[in-house]
Amino acid sequence: MVYETGNETVDDALERVMAGERLDRTDGVALMAQPVDALAEAGAAVRDHFGDGTVDACSIVNAKAGNCAEDCGFCAQSVHFDTGIDTYGFLGPEKILEAAKRAERDGAQRFGIVVAEKGVSKEHRPEEWAEVLESIRLVRDECDLEVDASLGILTEEEAAILAEEGINHYNHNIETSPNYFPEIVDSHSFEDRVKTLEVAKEAGMDLCAGVILGMGETPTDRVEAAIALQEIGISSLPVNVLNPVAGTPLAEQGVDITTEEIVKTVAVYKLLHPDSRVRLTGGREVNLAPEEQHLPLEAGADGLLTGDYLTTEGQSPGDDIEIIERAGLEPNTDTNEFDPEAVKARHGEAAESSTETASTGAEPSDD
Repeated sequence: MVYETGNETVDDALERVMAGERLDRTDGVALMAQPVDALAEAGAAVRDHFGDGTVDACSIVNAKAGNCAEDCGFCAQSVHFDTGIDTYGFLGPEKILEAAKRAERDGAQRFGIVVAEKGVSKEHRPEEWAEVLESIRLVRDECDLEVDASLGILTEEEAAILAEEGINHYNHNIETSPNYFPEIVDSHSFEDRVKTLEVAKEAGMDLCAGVILGMGETPTDRVEAAIALQEIGISSLPVNVLNPVAGTPLAEQGVDITTEEIVKTVAVYKLLHPDSRVRLTGGREVNLAPEEQHLPLEAGADGLLTGDYLTTEGQSPGDDIEIIERAGLEPNTDTNEFDPEAVKARHGEAAESSTETASTGAEPSDD
């Protein structure tokens, strides 16, 4: 089948992608300059050609919050910034299992255990490491979910253990381009992040690694980040959009990105990564109006992070399913064969109950 958008640059790139060619930096920069409508059409064509017509939902738990020694300028959990978030040590296996079961009920296919620190260390914090492994086993054994993890920097030994325990995807975002990374983080390097991804991949785990848009980077930076991810080899590319948290350095500069730029970037990322899930993640609800949230899905995105994020609230999984359907797609049910209508109904009833409670001044029941 021949796909044509009417834009020569986009159509040339699209034809080459469909033929199995990998686009490069020059292609990506040229595509970023093209009209959003043509790019969205091309991104959707690539998704339809290489994908299965579904949107894969993942969910995460913030298993250890705050007091992180790193100084990432976007992060509310850094000990360097006064953000007022709740901090706590490792939640423990049972609480993580509870979060996983909620995610399973809400239609997630994947569940990520996330900690806020440079790295969970088998050598320096053996008790915490043991709890992480027990948590993985509980979720793996008691839920119909793929178990993922984001535990910071790994040694080769740690990566091998995680792979043996059944971790499917290891998440370690590169955040932005190699050139712009030092503007965002001082306490570790872009190369440090790449090394951990390489260690995880060598151990046998698939990789989930992506970016945060709206941190002051240029369109070229966005392309260069995607090219770096090509070289690493990933299967899931999360696209966050900065949700500035008061007290962080990036909160002072605000978000410098439009809806059109978000949609363009998603489409170009799909052209550069046709075999990967391009996943909409944190910040989409605050940077896209409700009537716009389906647009990145129509431009080639085929994954979502549903539910709450690490330190900020997301929207309900029921709303996410409606957004997926508005884009003409279906939720993925390969791992968790849930009923989308039941999820929408449950969260609709919860929202209605919350509204009624607020309007009457009554206290919610614990039952």
